Amino acid sequence: MKRLLLPAILAVVGAVAAACSSTPSGRAEGAAPLQTVATVDLNRYAGLWYEIARYPTSFQRNCEGTTAEYGLRPDGRIDVVNTCRTGTTSGRPRSARAVASVIEGSGNARIAVNFAPVPLPKGQGNYWVLYLDPDYQTALVGSPSGRFLWMLARTPRITPQQRAALNAAATRNGYRLDLLVETQQP
Repeated sequence: MKRLLLPAILAVVGAVAAACSSTPSGRAEGAAPLQTVATVDLNRYAGLWYEIARYPTSFQRNCEGTTAEYGLRPDGRIDVVNTCRTGTTSGRPRSARAVASVIEGSGNARIAVNFAPVPLPKGQGNYWVLYLDPDYQTALVGSPSGRFLWMLARTPRITPQQRAALNAAATRNGYRLDLLVETQQP
């Protein structure tokens, strides 16, 4: 009996691991490589951003009222604090903190943000600024893998024109709009 149980357990663990690691890309098949904005003024980008919409992620399951706050550090890196409220916009807040580094030569548009204890390989950025309006009021951020996409704004709600610009930038970069989850904000 024990001999039969171990292979069954290993098969289940393997299937779960494969399912967790094979998150599909949200970018259209054959999409052109991502195009970031030319430059990001980190002083203007720093501060509080509200999440307007996102691709679903396991780490943001059951999150509403999500914000991201970026602060510049004296050493040139960026403090990141992502906060969401569990279940509803008035739910219990939970936060995740990270320290991010700008990828050299990217005009500050590619940033390595890692919330895990294992750092990303040198020069690999997972937070790419794909759209940023001239007034730094809305931004589209994605990952080169296509698994992540966030629409951000300085206010909890945006105008239809701002949303159209974000949608156009996402589409231009090959992202599928049908996968977006709208974030409820207070």
